[in-house]
Amino acid sequence: MSTDNARERRPVRLLIVDDSNIVRRRIERSQQFDDLQVVGTAANGIEALELARRTDPDLVTMDLTMPQMDGIECITQLVKFKPTVRILVISALADKATAVEAMECGANGFLNKPFSDRQLNEAIAELMA
Repeated sequence: MSTDNARERRPVRLLIVDDSNIVRRRIERSQQFDDLQVVGTAANGIEALELARRTDPDLVTMDLTMPQMDGIECITQLVKFKPTVRILVISALADKATAVEAMECGANGFLNKPFSDRQLNEAIAELMA
């Protein structure tokens, strides 16, 4: 087996970041992809950065409003550490300025809370493509 084939078969590594345990569990349960592996969950940006260094995620779901370190700061630092990471912001902050700021900092998509499982899976599929 060539190295390229081994790389293609590696599951996409997902890190879930949200200060709500309910939301973290919901994202964990609702993902419906065989090639997606949850490598960790974090309740704030500081935990997320520590976990990201240990787990090397390919994809991150990121809340914006969290204690200790918010999502915007975490996105900024995460992208510096791993420029290829794909970040889906999942937030109740639905104003365009917040979404634009998150995208300018390195996020790749934005999903408003509350969200359906279908909306979540479609957004994740887009970032995995």
